[in-house]
Amino acid sequence: MGLEVQRVGEHEFLGRNERGAEVRIGRKGAEGAFSPAELLEIATAGCSAVTAEQLITRRPGDNSRFSVAVEADRREGASELDALHIRFDVDLSALDGDERAALATAVNRAIDRLCTVSRTLKKGIPVYDEFPAE
Repeated sequence: MGLEVQRVGEHEFLGRNERGAEVRIGRKGAEGAFSPAELLEIATAGCSAVTAEQLITRRPGDNSRFSVAVEADRREGASELDALHIRFDVDLSALDGDERAALATAVNRAIDRLCTVSRTLKKGIPVYDEFPAE
């Protein structure tokens, strides 16, 4: 099956993977659903979080909590995003200045090398849509 999106109602869709996970998709502002652009933003922040998790938890501790916020630049009325801004919120009070700088460098390097989503967005790739003609 891979990944699929199925229409379940007017402006209501359900995205699924083979492992049984589901996500509600709808138009911007739809209650209880992500818009497709929001999913792109969340995927980018999530990829950064997953990529950096081991680096972050290794230094402050395995039980450390952190969050990753994402904001998009979008021109009024545009049907595209112009930039994404990813911001980590993590308590680094147990680290000295040199340790914080080293961790920031390691996290940024890991994301640049390993985060599939942000690497793909930075590269830009073709997207091929197929619609049955008959």
